[in-house]
This record gives sequence, structure tokens and C-alpha cells, in this order.
Amino acid sequence: MLSFQQARQTILENAPPLGTELISLVDAVGRVLAEHVSAPWDMPLWDNSAMDGYAVRTVDCAQPPCRLKVTGYIPAGGLASGMALNPGCAIRIMTGAPLPSGADAVVPVEETEETSGEQVTIGAAVKERQHIRFRGEDVPAGERVMAAGTVIRSPEVSMLASFGRALVPVYRRPVVAVLSTGDELIEMGRTPGAGEIVNSNTLALAAAVREAGAIPRIIGIARDNRESHREKLAEGLQADVLVTSAGVSAGDRDLVRIVLEELGVKQVFWKVGIKPGKPTAFGLKDGRPVFSLPGNPVSSLITFEEFVRPALLRMMGHDRVIRPTFRAVLREDVKNRESDRTVFLRIRLEREGERYFASTSGKQQTGFLKTMVNAAAIAAIPPGRAFLAAGDEVDVHFFGSYIELV
Repeated sequence: MLSFQQARQTILENAPPLGTELISLVDAVGRVLAEHVSAPWDMPLWDNSAMDGYAVRTVDCAQPPCRLKVTGYIPAGGLASGMALNPGCAIRIMTGAPLPSGADAVVPVEETEETSGEQVTIGAAVKERQHIRFRGEDVPAGERVMAAGTVIRSPEVSMLASFGRALVPVYRRPVVAVLSTGDELIEMGRTPGAGEIVNSNTLALAAAVREAGAIPRIIGIARDNRESHREKLAEGLQADVLVTSAGVSAGDRDLVRIVLEELGVKQVFWKVGIKPGKPTAFGLKDGRPVFSLPGNPVSSLITFEEFVRPALLRMMGHDRVIRPTFRAVLREDVKNRESDRTVFLRIRLEREGERYFASTSGKQQTGFLKTMVNAAAIAAIPPGRAFLAAGDEVDVHFFGSYIELV
């Protein structure tokens, strides 16, 4: 039986980035850039004013107050060609407008006093180069502005748009087929009767796929017979990734692994030294990952978080696929009856100053789904720790789309 770290490493080694596609810039938000981007021209492309004010020569403003003749006006989007700044003169200029030849500073309008639109008085000393954005000062032509592997956010969109990149190459998002198994399952829209359970796993896992940035494809329920399993699993194997829940233990109705093998899936491992989620299986079909997760909703969500999510991120080109961990102080004793395995605790968090404090989000049995709803994070208890006392520190990472404490 593989350890938690061995299992995750094995999965990541078998989940390389997918191919690339060229998409529109706005649609690329949240996607991973697939190639380096260099500046095709200087930014800014010309010397321009950083303020609304007056373009001046500092030599004319050496002894304030000084009175200058206003000889022109350059609005944003205007042209400065053919407009030279003569000695003793100033030119009215707007933010972003090109600097006229001869000017070496801009004085903000609020630091001036204009008289009849023909003269302006500068009341304070002027420093050379003040309030000017010089050509190439931000990015010189040819400089790499974005490396392959960059996650595109609004600042990256702004930079790429500034250089006219309407289309960008990004790594493809995997299509993830999601399948639940079991005769006891019913779809939403019905009230469950005796022995029936609403198929929540499919929607929960599809939501987790979407949170990770991939594309979920729900393919329904496989009933507890070979024919239904074969039909649904064969459909799911057409996707980039297949994720199943339930039917992966050793019961007489646990058919997932058997039928997957019949369909040509090579089993890489079955069972991992973790709690919850021990019967998790991982396989490959023509290089495409196949995850068989436990059917308990808590177990399926935690194993998705720890195994499937990192694989999907890797396939989408992300460099950082494991959530950052940090230390938190336990507020209560924790008994670990499965000390031979890595145990994942659902926890609440509180922040006091620079320290985090953790308490369990409720009963840790895998049948209590509410503990997932109430959890801000997951604490990983390594093997060999049979008992943790209040005050001990544990490794913790945030869970789901939860980012930070308010």
C-alpha cells in the first residue's frame, strides 16, 4: 500500500500538461500561458506627460515665481510633431500626451496660475524630468514581459492588450467525466425513499472540477451490474480524465476496478495509506488518468482535493499544484486511531495575530458531511502520531475555494 506522498507523486508523474490552444485575451483569464511573451515595442512608445499641466524647460523655471507664455496645447491622443517648446514658453499638456521637443519637465496644473490663457505663472522650483514617463521606461522593446507558465490575471491582460495581443496561447483545460455508481442512487428531483440516496457526489465532484478550472462532464449513474458499468465507464473514458465515486472497495457489487480493467485501463495503484480514502485507485487508459474515489461524500471530496485537483492543475500547465501549507496550533486533543496512515482532519481556523489556531469542524467520521461544510481547511496528521495534545502544531492547508480568514 502506497503512502500518501508516494501516491500523489505517482499521480503527478502521470499527469503531464495537455496540448495548447489559441484563445481570445478575455477568455484567457485564469488560464496558463503556454509560451514566453516579449515586448514588440517600447512601453511607453514615446515620452509623455504623467500629469495634466504644462510642459516647460527647467532652465526657464530656475528662479520662481516665473511667468511663461503659453504657446500651445497637446491633448491626450494629440500629436507633438512640429510643436517645439521655445525659451520662456510653456505648452499646456494632458496626461498621456506626447512631450514636445525642448521640454524636460511637466508642472501639474494645480501648481500653476494661468492668466487669460496666454500666460502661466510657476510658483515653485521645477526639477528636471519631473512628471514625465519616458519611452521604454516601463518595458523596453524585446524584454520578456511574461514567462510560459504564468497564470493570466487582469494585470497580465492589461500588459498583453497593451502590446496588441488579441489572441494568446494557453494550455488546454481537461474535460473531466464524472460518474457515480450504485443502485441506491437517485437523481435530483425525487424525494428519496427507503434505501435510496440522492446522487450528491456527481454534482459535488463536478463543482470541484470547475473550481479547479477544468471542464466537468456529468455522465450519470452506473448501476450495480456489469452492463451498466461497461456502458458508462466506456463513455467516461472518452474524456481527458475520468473520475468515479463508489464501487472501488472489495464488496461483491464493487465492480469499478474489474470493469475498468476489462476496458483496457492499467491499474497503477489501489489503496493508499490515508484516512479517509484508503480504497482510492488510480489508473491510466492510453495515458489518460482514471481516478476511482470512495463513495462516501466526505472521502470522495477529500481524495479529490488531495489527488485529483493537483493532477488537473498540472495538466493545465500550472507550476504550483499543491496548496501551500502552514502551521496551526490545536485547540483540543486529537486521538488518532489510524496512526499507521496519514489522517486528514476537517478543521475550523481562527487567526490571532500571526498565529493560526485549529479546532475540528465536528465529528470526524466520514458519514458527517456537515463537517466539510463547516471546514475552512484540512490538517494532515502524519503516520506515527497516535495522540496530539492541545497546543501541538499541525500542518494545515486551506480547502476548496477558501482563500483567507477575514
